[in-house]
Amino acid sequence: MNNCTTFGSLSIKTGIQTGSQDAFCFIFLQEDTDHNYYTSKTYGPSDPMSKDLWVNIDQMDKEKVKIHGILSNTHRQAARVNLSFDFPFYGHFLREITVATGGFIYTGDVVHRMLTATQYIAPLMANFDPSVSRNSTVIYFDNGTALVVQWDHVHLQDNYNLGSFTFQATLHNTGRIVFAYKEIPVEVSQISSVNHPVKVGLSDAFVVVHKIQQIPNVRRRTIYEYHRVELTKTKITNSTAVEMMPLPTCLQFTSCSTCISSQINFNCSWCHRLNRSDTWTLSPLAPFTHHLSKFSLWDNLMPDAHPLHTGLILGILLVMLIMVAGVLITVYIYHHPTSAASLFLIERRPSRWPAMKFRRGSGHPAYAEVEPVGQEKEGFIESEQC
Repeated sequence: MNNCTTFGSLSIKTGIQTGSQDAFCFIFLQEDTDHNYYTSKTYGPSDPMSKDLWVNIDQMDKEKVKIHGILSNTHRQAARVNLSFDFPFYGHFLREITVATGGFIYTGDVVHRMLTATQYIAPLMANFDPSVSRNSTVIYFDNGTALVVQWDHVHLQDNYNLGSFTFQATLHNTGRIVFAYKEIPVEVSQISSVNHPVKVGLSDAFVVVHKIQQIPNVRRRTIYEYHRVELTKTKITNSTAVEMMPLPTCLQFTSCSTCISSQINFNCSWCHRLNRSDTWTLSPLAPFTHHLSKFSLWDNLMPDAHPLHTGLILGILLVMLIMVAGVLITVYIYHHPTSAASLFLIERRPSRWPAMKFRRGSGHPAYAEVEPVGQEKEGFIESEQC
């Protein structure tokens, strides 16, 4: 099968993330500075377009404006939102996105704990914590042709005194994306990225599932980021806006003739078996992937129809024996605190037991997906499915 190749000039970056119970494999492919998928334009405070691009949600239909109760009261949470229209993102259509408290929208299908790594629409990704202020809310509005998500009066968890931030992202059914900023109390470049990444822009990636022959019931997912749009942070101030227009991609073609004869930035080719054109292929990655340091997301998926290996069974039995022995030793020490074994452990205990925590500066903090249950904040009640 021939898929379209669009990688052109790429520089390879490896990304390794630890500090969580899940292990992820991220492979970052940084594009050149030219936007191959989007063109962007920034409007300053004095430009009338900045005001025109800001959506005043207060004037919208109240029945369609939703204040998400849980996101408005928690930190590092994300909730799925169903779109009423097909939203083209990097040429492929989305009908569901994930809104995060940290000032960004996650666009991937696989909701993992490190949503800040790839596949995002980020008007201002930072360590925002709506729970620290009663005035902080996360609002969204869908009018059938566009979705507006607004982070309203949110504060940075690690620097509350900087003041509140108010900004929004608008996703249009044409693929057009608008970032609008009403209240930015400090230069974005000065926001600390120690506990949370600070990003402004877009990212897209694809996921490859690998079968693990040694462990039949487990599969590994590798996430390849193939493109990223990084906007200039110094231009993000009060009353500014950024407009991003999608460029043509191979995915828009519905026939072989139009695909082959296309005159766009990509070298498109047609797959007759799937009856479609595509925007990227894995083949250009083959010479590079064996050089990349990577680790994987292990998922317990549907069991494959293979018998368990003898070695795996023995390993499980060995782990169970060790756990049983540990429990018996603990019970014995608890009931015999003056025994030689108890005194031996007490004398050699560490002064401070290590705690399970996420590594500072890891760049990919953990996000948890919230349950579709409403909460109350400042007189607003949101109880619908998000």
